[in-house]
Amino acid sequence: MPSFFRSAALAILIGGVSLPAITETRADADTVLARVGETEITLGHAIALRGQLPPQFQQIPPETLFPAIVEQLIDQELLRQSGTDELGRRDRLMLDNEVRNFISNAAMTAALADLVTEEAIASAYEAFAAEFAEGEPETEYNAAHILVETEEEIAAVVARLEAGEDFADVAREVSRDGSAAQGGDLGWFGAGVMIAPFEQAVMALEPGQVSGPVQTRFGWHVVRLIDSRVASVPPLEEVREQLLSELQQEAAQAVMAELRAGTDVENLSDGVDPALLGDATLLDD
Repeated sequence: MPSFFRSAALAILIGGVSLPAITETRADADTVLARVGETEITLGHAIALRGQLPPQFQQIPPETLFPAIVEQLIDQELLRQSGTDELGRRDRLMLDNEVRNFISNAAMTAALADLVTEEAIASAYEAFAAEFAEGEPETEYNAAHILVETEEEIAAVVARLEAGEDFADVAREVSRDGSAAQGGDLGWFGAGVMIAPFEQAVMALEPGQVSGPVQTRFGWHVVRLIDSRVASVPPLEEVREQLLSELQQEAAQAVMAELRAGTDVENLSDGVDPALLGDATLLDD
């Protein structure tokens, strides 16, 4: 079901609505902005809705956005009250899922905030650095390439390079790879990152050397090894997102294991035909 009132309706309202300013000197989240029947709409509701808006609406000045948000909340509540008793089975089930999804995401976010701390990230980095140092030294390569589609095209590239043209200039002109804008520079990478024929060509070169034509499933390449080095422990900021993701996954698994251990859970789906998952007519009233 589209969230019409988070974008289109708000766009219509902006610029066409004005409301009196709140006169309380100490307004808070419970400050009532409007009433629809017996239902109160508060400043807290307005703040929460603003946080859900697309980025383009976040940039609108508050004095313009505020009255539009209040009117939107009023319209939503009017429709909610008018449609509550008219929801069909499909809509009620979708609502159940939306509520379940929202609350479960909020619960997991709160749990992860307690478990995945800066101290946890620092400890994970220390363990990562220690493991890295214990391993065998690995060589990293900084290489550039020129990629074209056909053998004829790569022969023309080789001829231009042998005639003395600059590798980066030729790459910018003819390479079909996204690295062309950087003169073909692929940055630093280790063993196992590139496909085998390309990696073998890189490893056979000395810094400054250019390979002959190399064919891969992407086309034809010539490769230039810019430099090589023994890999060192990357700084925290380079691996922070990786460590954060791993910690979050581990913490999420621990949270779910604890919840399952403390709750009676019965999975009764055995014996139900999986093909029924595609039978939307079961949702018809």
